[in-house]
Amino acid sequence: MIKVGIIGGSGYTGGELIRLLINHPAVTLDFVYSRTKATEKISDTHSDLLGMSEVCFTKQINPNVEVVFLCLGHGHSKAFLEVNVFSNQTKIIDLSADFRQAQKSKFLGKTFVYGLPEINKSVIKNANYIANPGCFATALQLALLPLASAQKITEPVHINGTTGSTGAGVVPSNTTHFSWRDNNLSWYKAFEHQHLEEVNEQLTIVASQESLPPLLFIPQRGNFSRGIFATLYTPFNGTLEEAQELYTNFYSHAPFTHISLKPINLKAVVNTNNCQLHLHKHQDQLLITVAIDNLLKGASGQAIQNMNLVLGMEETLGLSLKGSAF
Repeated sequence: MIKVGIIGGSGYTGGELIRLLINHPAVTLDFVYSRTKATEKISDTHSDLLGMSEVCFTKQINPNVEVVFLCLGHGHSKAFLEVNVFSNQTKIIDLSADFRQAQKSKFLGKTFVYGLPEINKSVIKNANYIANPGCFATALQLALLPLASAQKITEPVHINGTTGSTGAGVVPSNTTHFSWRDNNLSWYKAFEHQHLEEVNEQLTIVASQESLPPLLFIPQRGNFSRGIFATLYTPFNGTLEEAQELYTNFYSHAPFTHISLKPINLKAVVNTNNCQLHLHKHQDQLLITVAIDNLLKGASGQAIQNMNLVLGMEETLGLSLKGSAF
């Protein structure tokens, strides 16, 4: 069994990683590091794990684990690696934004590879350090990558995306507590969401172009806990059937990304590592709808997918998850 560790296991992404790892057939959870909850049982924080694991949080790390996941707040992964050294054989998968962009990917002699398997699978397989993509970044890229690869993004893309409250993290805020969020809807960071930088960088690489037309993105806070549902539209010079063929071919080797001929809904992907896409043509506009679970395909599930790839295992191992469609 492969030994793995988690740095920062008390939040949403850490909790999801614990759930996936204790049920993964090829790994064993060696430690879950937490500064604030050391010696406490993980089931005291993640109550759904009661009876499933007796592991306790710890302030001690094992520097020789085969894989370590960093589930720290943005900006904290670098600080942690500056004072904590792992063996040269340890694969590091970071879930923060610290290493996602090219100019940030090199740190302390380590080069982090962008961990979106749909475009970087062969590179990920040979990497030691992975920068896991952001949740909105994953959804928007999966919606646009086929168009970018065919150099068919020729005009601005209009995007509206709604995320659940877990996308804001476990620490309560004015816009995440129940009384404010319930029966409510609002936008935030219009046109300036932080994930746009990594989306633009990856799309231009795939398109082999220096720049692309702007992505006009309006993110919204939804009154639900988890998931991302986004719609994108842009001119497309072709038929709906041609667009469907483009997307189907592009994702023919992507086990978690699926093209639906029928309109999609968010519940179909929640609690899974799947991405569902639907295409619709109206006059000259191509409408792309995308749905993922922000905590799984947008975070911890994709991190497990990357772990499987770097360890030479089946990409889907430990990720056969049952969604909650009703």
